[in-house]
Amino acid sequence: MYFETTVAWIVIALILARLAVQLWLSWLNRRHVLAHAEIIPSAFQGFIDKPVYDKSIAYTLAKQRFGNIEDIYASILLIIVLFSGVLPWIFGFFADVGKSAWVMGAFLFATGLGLSVLSLPLDWISQFRLEQRFGFNTTTQRTWWLDRLKALLLSLALGYPVLVLLLKVPTWAGAWWWLWDWGAVMAVQLIMSVLAPILILPLFNKLTPLPAGSLQNKLLDLARRTQFGAKSIQLMDGSKRSRHSNAFFTGFGRFRKIVLFDTLVEQLSEPELEAVVAHEIGHYRKGHIPKMLISSAAGLLAGFYVLAMLAKQDWFYRAFGFEPGNITLAFLLFG
Repeated sequence: MYFETTVAWIVIALILARLAVQLWLSWLNRRHVLAHAEIIPSAFQGFIDKPVYDKSIAYTLAKQRFGNIEDIYASILLIIVLFSGVLPWIFGFFADVGKSAWVMGAFLFATGLGLSVLSLPLDWISQFRLEQRFGFNTTTQRTWWLDRLKALLLSLALGYPVLVLLLKVPTWAGAWWWLWDWGAVMAVQLIMSVLAPILILPLFNKLTPLPAGSLQNKLLDLARRTQFGAKSIQLMDGSKRSRHSNAFFTGFGRFRKIVLFDTLVEQLSEPELEAVVAHEIGHYRKGHIPKMLISSAAGLLAGFYVLAMLAKQDWFYRAFGFEPGNITLAFLLFG
């Protein structure tokens, strides 16, 4: 019992240490922003719109302060959820129904859903208070809530079956279950990277071909010169939710496309848009995406291995108030 209690206090200390580092980095960034708030406009006088620059400084600092509140809230919430006894109580409710992979998957899904619901108030404040105050928010209450409903339904349709699969694998794969689970997750990620731009992205945003003209010609010519091979350039209705702007490319092979936010097209000139797209293509030409996939795969493999080791340790379960023996709990606590 003493050892399990010690483990619990170590976990709490690690959570608080992470929070302290996050707040320290935030303070360093704030100090840097304030130190250069007047220097940069003076150094680039005539090139910088001072009111716009001042607004960007104010927005950066406000967003940073709110980020600190979010970090503190998330850390306190995590400690409460892990050590208040609420998780064993919820698990007991589901365990009384049954211990099949489908029921245990429902337990994991419900727990994740509960944590998401607890984060909704801060998400709402960020969108309809912080972003609204600086004139960036363009979304409506209806769109905001519909987005979350769509995300919930997609998680239920796609994420829940994956959870069930991961919990079923250990029942037949033996000691190497973690390797099979890793392979399953990697396969799902690769499939979704192909299907998401085609099936999921249009559920949230409307994509239309960029109108024919000089901008389309310049961007397609840039794609050809850099051997990017994009088949189309799409315009996304980002203004439906925010005045922030972005550009990205998505898909593989013949499904690859360049996507521009409509806000970006409104804000930048054609040479500037060409530079933005060149930056995105640079990620492709430098192989950043394969490198990120390899790094992610390696990290995920290491994570599943550690999970498999912890799943064998009785103290790991008891430190959080559970009885050992159900691998579902290892997924919950390690995740």
